Amino acid sequence: MEVELRQIEGREEAVALAGRIEECAAAAVAEYRTGALPEGTGVRIAEGHLDAPERVLLVAESEPGAADLGLCLTGPFEDPLTGDRLPFVRLLFVQPQLRHRGLARAMQEEVRAILSERGLDALAGRAPYNDDALTSMGERWGYLRQWAFFVYEP
Repeated sequence: MEVELRQIEGREEAVALAGRIEECAAAAVAEYRTGALPEGTGVRIAEGHLDAPERVLLVAESEPGAADLGLCLTGPFEDPLTGDRLPFVRLLFVQPQLRHRGLARAMQEEVRAILSERGLDALAGRAPYNDDALTSMGERWGYLRQWAFFVYEP
C-alpha cells in the first residue's frame, strides 16, 4: 500500500477537509458518545488554532488530495491550573481496514518531527476510560500516564 503523509497548513485547505475531519471525529468518539456531533464540528476543528505552534494537521493519502486513509490533528492544551501549554493530539484516525499496519505510528512520528522543528518536544494525548488497547499503544510509543480526567454526570 502506497501512503503519502501530507501536512495541511493553510486555512482554505483545512476548511476544505472539514467534512472529512467531522467523519473521522464522529467515528473516533462513537464508542463512548451517543448522538451526533454538533453541527459545524468539522469546520470548528479545521479552523481551530490555525496560527498556534502546537497545531499540526496531517493527512494520510493513497494519492495526492485524497485524505482517505487517516488523519492526525494536534492543537494546544493548556493546563487549567498552571497555564502551561503543550501540543495535544485532538484527533488520530486511521480507516478501520488499515489499522495495525503502522500508519498511526507513522503519523505520530511525523507530527512529533514537525513539532520538534518548532521547538516543541512534548506531545500529550488521551484515551477513553478502559480503552486498554489505546493506552497500551500510547505507552509502546513512549507516552507516560500523567493525568486522569473525571466527569460527573448526574
